[in-house]
Amino acid sequence: MYPASFFFTIPSTAYVVLTSVNILIGINGSISTFVMELFGNNEIGGINDILKNVLLIFPHFCLGRGLIDMVKNQAMADALERFGENRFRSPLEWDMVGKNLFAMAVEGAVFFIITLLIQYRFFIKPRPVSKLTTLAPLGEEDEDVARERQRIVHGLGHGDILELRQLTKVFKRKQKPAVDRLCVGIPPGECFGLLGVNGAGKTTTFKMLTGDTLVTSGEAFLARKSILREIDEVHRNMGYCPQFDSIYELLTGREHLELYAVLRGVPEKEVCDVAEWGIRKLGLLKYSDKAAGSYSGGNMRKLSTAMALIGAPPVVFLDEPTTGMDPKARRALWSCIHSIIKEGRSVVLTSHSMEECEALCTRMAIMVNGRFRCLGSVQHLKNRFGDGYTIILRVGGLDADLLPVMKFIESELRGSTLKEKHRNMLQYQLPSSLTSLTHIFSILADNKEALRIEDYSVTQTTLDQVFVNFAKDQSDDYHSKETSVRRRDVAIEVPPTLSCSPGAAEGGGPLRESVM
Repeated sequence: MYPASFFFTIPSTAYVVLTSVNILIGINGSISTFVMELFGNNEIGGINDILKNVLLIFPHFCLGRGLIDMVKNQAMADALERFGENRFRSPLEWDMVGKNLFAMAVEGAVFFIITLLIQYRFFIKPRPVSKLTTLAPLGEEDEDVARERQRIVHGLGHGDILELRQLTKVFKRKQKPAVDRLCVGIPPGECFGLLGVNGAGKTTTFKMLTGDTLVTSGEAFLARKSILREIDEVHRNMGYCPQFDSIYELLTGREHLELYAVLRGVPEKEVCDVAEWGIRKLGLLKYSDKAAGSYSGGNMRKLSTAMALIGAPPVVFLDEPTTGMDPKARRALWSCIHSIIKEGRSVVLTSHSMEECEALCTRMAIMVNGRFRCLGSVQHLKNRFGDGYTIILRVGGLDADLLPVMKFIESELRGSTLKEKHRNMLQYQLPSSLTSLTHIFSILADNKEALRIEDYSVTQTTLDQVFVNFAKDQSDDYHSKETSVRRRDVAIEVPPTLSCSPGAAEGGGPLRESVM
């Protein structure tokens, strides 16, 4: 049963198929051979002897047929004993149950060895990527990504706790690779953020690093251990919080943490203390002795994160750990991650919360179509790929005259672009290369009263805007196909001076006037 389970990916399918096979071979085979014995030693009896020997390769037939032979032997012995005859045979004789027991013993050893070989992927050899698909040339890369690739390719990442070398994953029947030749090194004590829209390849990268998915080509090292050849050593040095919670519904939160503490090799006398630490660290004290199946989505994410932290692994992979968490729990997890980094351990984080990435990540990369499009610290990405400064001005008065303010901004801050215009509010976008913050604040402060400006604000481009600028290049065949169908079916013309605010798109806000 165990080696047969490797042929399935869906548990329910495996259960139905394997149960049907057991019933077909075990019950039907045993009954069929028993019925055929009633025909005696004629031609059918000879076929029955051959069939019984062939079916010995199935353990469930050995068990079922052996029990039938034992019952038949005992029934015949009891019946003949009344006439003074002793026809009882030892059940362990070769022609009785002996051959069945021998076959089951051999099969147990053989299938156990096969299971170990499958578990250690003895039969699965990574195929060269050239036989699977032809990867397109890398082409022109961002200078930071190219610099990191050269550093890794030339073997200069010896001090990194995690190192990815041309890591690639190509799925069958897919035209493009899900992960395309990633190169990056993560030193100890760093929180590395992996950003990207759904389908960019973040979770696939995690699955390759943790051994859940086979690597098509390339290599990765965690604590100088190869994920291809030393995956057991890699598992000892990592903690993993998957995107979907791996929770046993009938176990309590405390029992989960105690189980993982034992699996991690925590000494028996410290298991309870370690589980209590995880409960208090992630704020699960109130729910620690309740069945995990009754937890809310946020509490399940807390428990999954606590399980990943058990044993103090040097590298922790967190795949969207704060999904469904309330703001208080999210802040508590951020503090926990900060403490991990201070201890010199590394965290690799994926998230759709830009606020979370800014609060935690010392360095990050944005993935698009399985590749890194940019790499660096949060401030570095804002400076390189941001749109400069956003200036918002609010003009006072019941009937605010915005024309003088607009002429003033366009003359004094050349290169500024009007993005939005409301009743008494203006929003401009200004490239940071054209002027300095000092100049912006100086001219606005000097002319505030003359232009009747009530208040103004100058903000730098947010990480959300940088992310969106890259994310729009993500290819999505399904989305493109769906969009083209909708465009053919329905054509909607929107006046160029009107656009819907996000609230209006959801039915919660009015239209606003904009300059497109």
